Amino acid sequence: MKRLWLSAVILATGMTGVAEAADGVPGVDVSNWTGDVDWESVASEGGKFAFVQATEGADYRNPRFDTQFGGAAEAGLFRGAYHFAQPHESDGMTQADYFLQNGGDWVSDGQTLPGVLDVEDNPYKDKNGKNSCYGLSTKDMVTWIKDFTVRYRRATGRHAIIYTTTSWWRTCTGNSAAFTSNPLWLARWGSEPGSLPKSWKRHTFWQSAEKGTLSGGQNSFNGSESQLKALANPPAEVMVSGEATSRTSYRVVVTNTGPHPVKDIKVSGRAFGGQRVVEAPACKFSGTAVSCRIEELPRAKKVMFVFTTKPRKPKGTVGMNVTVGSVKLTLKAR
Repeated sequence: MKRLWLSAVILATGMTGVAEAADGVPGVDVSNWTGDVDWESVASEGGKFAFVQATEGADYRNPRFDTQFGGAAEAGLFRGAYHFAQPHESDGMTQADYFLQNGGDWVSDGQTLPGVLDVEDNPYKDKNGKNSCYGLSTKDMVTWIKDFTVRYRRATGRHAIIYTTTSWWRTCTGNSAAFTSNPLWLARWGSEPGSLPKSWKRHTFWQSAEKGTLSGGQNSFNGSESQLKALANPPAEVMVSGEATSRTSYRVVVTNTGPHPVKDIKVSGRAFGGQRVVEAPACKFSGTAVSCRIEELPRAKKVMFVFTTKPRKPKGTVGMNVTVGSVKLTLKAR
């Protein structure tokens, strides 16, 4: 028996390559320290997005968060929440949960950007006695960031944005290349972004000054306004995997790995190698063909189909060709 495992991902819609804009799309970042923000003024002067601090560690919530976050939305800005990491206080999963429960949860309203993990130089060295890396080794820091980003991804279907500096990333993660799926918000004050951490070939956001002309920090999105909108309203995403578990049994799993429920997913298959389909629960089948339909697949849920066949010969290559949306899988067995 030969077993074959294949998988692929369907994207319903979404951004292709993101072209770099000459000046980028302007935006701001604010926290409790920024105070009250005149969001109508930010919007009228060209601001298109805002990042608002929601939490820090596992015990601080920005007391102005609701006002700032809601005010940005009312002014028509895209808005996102950020969490200031304190890796020495508790693990990444704990702080991700605290963030999610206190403003960091992503909502599919077309206006909310993915949440941000802010990991940077320890500003409280005099208070906590830790070094710039909060006393963690590079290995432990990478683990901490993975724990946070994985928990956030599982809860929201989005990849958290990572805010950091190139120098801190190199020093405290060993210049880890493990976070290519997470958009980069680069902090580098000056006229150019400069070199990037190893995980990224391009930045998505850039904080170029601590204080900008609009309010709070000065930031830009590395793309067009339509691409910024696409980041707030991402495509549905479905993963399709398949396995020939034997000459007579085939398994197909459809998983919603994106942020939205997906409706009306059609699964079709055809057996080859001189065999016919004899069993396919919850599906229609006749001869070599099988047809299934998923009316709605909620986020983070999966559906498994098992097809049983009857080969005419005891030896030789057999299998099934399976199509789910734009994905085509060929499952073979001997």
